[in-house]
Amino acid sequence: MVAIQQRLNAFEDLIKLSGKRVDEGALGEARRLLDRVGERRRLSLDHTVVALAGATGSGKSSLFNAICGLDLSMVGARRPTTSAPVACVWDPRAAGDLLDRLGVPQRLRFARRSVLDTGRLSVEAELAGLILLDLPDHDSVDPRHRAEVDRLVELVDVVVWVLDPEKYADAAVHERYLRPMAGHADVMLVVLNQMDRLPEDAVPQCTDDLRRLLDEDGLAVGEHGEAGTQVLATSALTGEGVEELRETLGQVVRERGAANRRIRADLDRAASMLRPVYVGHGAAGLGEEAGERFLQRLGEAVGARAAGQAARRGYLRQAEDTCATPFSRYGGRLVRGLGDEPHPCDRSAAQRAAGRPSAGHLAAEQRAVGPRAVGRPSMAQRAVVDEAVRDLVEEVTVGLPAPWAAAVRRTAERGGGELGHELDRAVAGGGAAAQRSAGPWWWRAVQVGQWLLAMAAVVGAAGFLADVGGLWNWSSWLSGVLLAGGVAGGTGLARLCADAAGEPARAHGDEVERRLREAAEDRGRALVLAPIEEELGRYRQVRERYGAAAED
Repeated sequence: MVAIQQRLNAFEDLIKLSGKRVDEGALGEARRLLDRVGERRRLSLDHTVVALAGATGSGKSSLFNAICGLDLSMVGARRPTTSAPVACVWDPRAAGDLLDRLGVPQRLRFARRSVLDTGRLSVEAELAGLILLDLPDHDSVDPRHRAEVDRLVELVDVVVWVLDPEKYADAAVHERYLRPMAGHADVMLVVLNQMDRLPEDAVPQCTDDLRRLLDEDGLAVGEHGEAGTQVLATSALTGEGVEELRETLGQVVRERGAANRRIRADLDRAASMLRPVYVGHGAAGLGEEAGERFLQRLGEAVGARAAGQAARRGYLRQAEDTCATPFSRYGGRLVRGLGDEPHPCDRSAAQRAAGRPSAGHLAAEQRAVGPRAVGRPSMAQRAVVDEAVRDLVEEVTVGLPAPWAAAVRRTAERGGGELGHELDRAVAGGGAAAQRSAGPWWWRAVQVGQWLLAMAAVVGAAGFLADVGGLWNWSSWLSGVLLAGGVAGGTGLARLCADAAGEPARAHGDEVERRLREAAEDRGRALVLAPIEEELGRYRQVRERYGAAAED
């Protein structure tokens, strides 16, 4: 009982956790099963409901009357038009709710213990708790009869299929009922009735052949007595085999376990139907390598490496411009001002001076990282993001059942749709880190030194010209020293500064690349990886509950 309740709880959890991820059609049978099982467990478990089912002319009603010892069910080659079952109840106390659930009309309910049984009470006591039903014919031309059989076969605890020697191999009963109910083998009996119509030596042959057909249907009894469908031979006309059938039913009733066995069989069947929905192959998880590959591709999509390289070049250009001699710096600007293309360091300033907003003005990093790495990702970059998301989904959904693979795909696509816009912000934020800064303190010291050297060169040049022109008497050697020292010193200092800026430039480029990658990875984790892992975690939880429900 405890195990059954645990399985029922697991089924309920399974349905709740599945949410909208699993099609309602797949869960419908499980929902109906839980309703049936819950209703059956609330009713008397001291009673065992056994139904006699069979085709027209199988002698089912005659066998029903023979087991009851009373003529309760109408007998004939053709059944009456009613589609309702007939019930005979041994010990009718607390059986009313069960009969109501089964839909047995009051006029067709009979209590076996009565004044008619005075001499047989000790015999009938063996069947105390039995509710025996005579069902309509499953092959009736009236569809209401077939529908009633289908309904009751789902509700009763034990089904006794009554077959006759001429139609025991009929595909209608094997394909419609016996084969689909292979999982209910230990709550079914098969009776070969009307054996009086066969020669005595033909009875074992027919029962052996019937046993073979049942084995092919999956209803085999194990070689060591494992659960399976038992085959009996009876004759309602002569009474042969009826007492053995009564004893078998008495044993089933005394065990008081048929209802629970039926419930377990129903749970097994529901679990088997749901297996493709919840059981896949392989590990259901987001592998570390898959996540890393995805994040690396996001770094490529935002151009992190190119941005770092551009920031390094920008740093070197800024160092060159800051530490250059005043002659080369302003002379170069004058030359570029006469040409078509300004220096990259002056382009944004020139555009702002002309009243045109530059890319550097709109996204402050334009001067350092270049146009490709700044601003909205191009269509090619968006394609890289979309492809990375698709590849990630394909990798992590390998082996997942179809509904859960689809749920992961929807989650990833939803996050991927937002990811493109978030990467735009990551690019802008990473570019801000690449803006030109004031530079290290020694740049300013070098600038002061360059101005002093430039002034020395100017003084030397002026003295030399004044001496040559006779304007005043100036030491020519001092003029030459000042001029040569100023020019050579400024050039050497500029070269020394450029060499010294190499390592800081690499560090600056690496920092820009790292920040841009981290920004892209943070957004990738938040919008794609984390939701996927959450979805996979839900599936693992559901898979665990399915294992409990199916007793895997």
